[in-house]
Amino acid sequence: MAERICVGAIAGAFGVRGEVRLKSFTSEPNDIANYGPLWSEDGKRSFTVRLSRPVTGGLGARLSGVETREDAEALKGVTLWADRDKLPALPDDEFYHTDLIGLSVYDAGGVLIGKVRAVYDHGAGDILEIFGPGRKQTLLLPFTRAFVPTVDIAAGRIIADPPEETDEEPEE
Repeated sequence: MAERICVGAIAGAFGVRGEVRLKSFTSEPNDIANYGPLWSEDGKRSFTVRLSRPVTGGLGARLSGVETREDAEALKGVTLWADRDKLPALPDDEFYHTDLIGLSVYDAGGVLIGKVRAVYDHGAGDILEIFGPGRKQTLLLPFTRAFVPTVDIAAGRIIADPPEETDEEPEE
């Protein structure tokens, strides 16, 4: 289990007084301000967050220690991480993406399919990217009960029921 979880990113400067445009990765975007202090990925900087207003593409926010537009611009692309113990506990059927990455994925017969390399959310539901030895390409698997009936974080494994794969080239 990760000690910190990525909850947002700084998308750039907003205004001339050090405000930043903040992209929140939390289920309720405004909750990002409640999980502070937030840390840079390397853990060298911490910020308290005060949301100012909704802006195009995210939230306007003031970060502690960021006083000028130049300070804000220098932080563009920095991801913001919250201590796990500041985040809410999740129901049994919900997971933080960071906890899924690296889990071994087995089919219902116990055959290793691979490991979760990434979790994507393009708006229509989460997708697991699975890659492993002997695979020619990654497997993208919808993260639904139909395709992923069992997730056992403690055991470090997922049981999946992927659709049948074929090695055939598509016909044109």
